[in-house]
Amino acid sequence: MTLLAPTSQHTIGPFFPRTFFRDGDNDLTRLADGPPARGEPILLHGRVAKEEGIACLNMILEAWQADAAGRFAHPADPEAHLADPAFLGWGRAWTDAAGNFAFRTVLPGGFRDATGARAPHVNLAVMGAGLMRRAQTTVFFPDFAEANAADPVLSLVPAERRHHLVARGDGEADGMRRFRFDILLRGDAAAETPFFDD
Repeated sequence: MTLLAPTSQHTIGPFFPRTFFRDGDNDLTRLADGPPARGEPILLHGRVAKEEGIACLNMILEAWQADAAGRFAHPADPEAHLADPAFLGWGRAWTDAAGNFAFRTVLPGGFRDATGARAPHVNLAVMGAGLMRRAQTTVFFPDFAEANAADPVLSLVPAERRHHLVARGDGEADGMRRFRFDILLRGDAAAETPFFDD
């Protein structure tokens, strides 16, 4: 049996022009014109690249996370009625010509799920031309070293690669702390971002 190289019909899609996205799609902190979300506002930003650091243009990133108290406005969360009504918890960004993306959000809270006590984190999905399916990863924060060390999902990643899932503090801008999280879709195993299956 001969395996052929994937064609454009085999990659995920469709993909939309930038005009499909609206300003604010990458802001998880506000619902319409209501009050801002509770918690510490942060900017999560980074760059998506492939082998040899080549920038990935027009990649779509989706982020979802708990609010600052570790709650989700979702029926599966037993404390959904206590979730911050001003926090969307989901957003979408896209990469520019240099592969850069950014999300405005709040520093998430930790919570418990079926796997145990989860460290504060943001889930990211990356989609774009050339990917056969969406690539999913998780961003942890350096503020929570003890919780990160005990997180059951982060613990699944080989110890020498876990640092690839922890964002770096990147100063402040516009009154917000900034965290940088770069994503390497494909490359040397020591440098590639760890991804998780659905």
